[in-house]
Amino acid sequence: MRRLSSLAAVVALLGVSASAAGQDAPGSADHPMVARFKGSVIRAQARQDFNQYVLPLGPADKSETKFQKQQDIEGKILKTLYDAPAGSSPLAVYRSYQTALQQAGFATLFTCSVKQCSPDGRLQYAVKATRVGDYIKDLGGRSLDDDAAYLLVTHQTKNDVYAVVYATQFWHDSTHVVYIVDVIEPKPLESSLVTVDAKVMAEDIGKAGHVALYGIYFDTGKAVLKPESKPALDEIAKFLGMQPTLKLHVVGHTDNVGTLAANMTLSKQRADAVVTALATAYHIVPARLIGNGVGPLAPVAPNSTEEGRAKNRRVELVRQ
Repeated sequence: MRRLSSLAAVVALLGVSASAAGQDAPGSADHPMVARFKGSVIRAQARQDFNQYVLPLGPADKSETKFQKQQDIEGKILKTLYDAPAGSSPLAVYRSYQTALQQAGFATLFTCSVKQCSPDGRLQYAVKATRVGDYIKDLGGRSLDDDAAYLLVTHQTKNDVYAVVYATQFWHDSTHVVYIVDVIEPKPLESSLVTVDAKVMAEDIGKAGHVALYGIYFDTGKAVLKPESKPALDEIAKFLGMQPTLKLHVVGHTDNVGTLAANMTLSKQRADAVVTALATAYHIVPARLIGNGVGPLAPVAPNSTEEGRAKNRRVELVRQ
């Protein structure tokens, strides 16, 4: 893991409370870059080695299921729900993180306070839609106060880390302040999770007529190949070199997030990007490859979970 140099600055400014540590949810801990507000206790926590995160870049949308402006990012995610100590306020939590994160090199991407966060829709519901599960259950079924809410979205370029802080209080209970700290470290899916190998491609296409590839990466909603895709492209080119007469369909697949028309177009564009890369960088004869896209029409897992959606976002090679 990269050395996180801003650890000392954040811990010093926020002051981790050793006395609260024993009361934390079992197995939970602060992120090494972002400490807790002094005296707080971890109520619940979710860790994910790889998932998609909805980054708020605007207030709650009228639909109350998303934000007016948002961005999907993928990587390692730690979501922590804290109880603030007695006598604190959402503003105190917000200001402490605002100061600490700024001094630790985090730039503010978006921030809002009180009713600015919910001019058209309730912020708590937009936030709820981004949770791993129903975090309201972790709150004991209590509702939150949108009129007391603060939201802070930051990014540190040095380590490429995002920190999102949402501070509020229970509805009609200003004595009980709660806040969420999400820390996201963008990264592609670990190559160890899915092996892309020329020999395996040959075996799968020989047996099933197709092979699914997960080592080809694009930014969300885009069709430009990321540099991390090179090992997979190397193996595809090697496989095609092993079978010089083989012709393939290169088929793009997406999850079901967004409209069908947009996903159909995006999947075709991504397939074409792979075809172009193989033809230009690896000198594969273009006539051997046909790019196409089926969007979300051929899922291999449910789209109701991020894990399922990640499996559905893929490129497949299909024998012509």
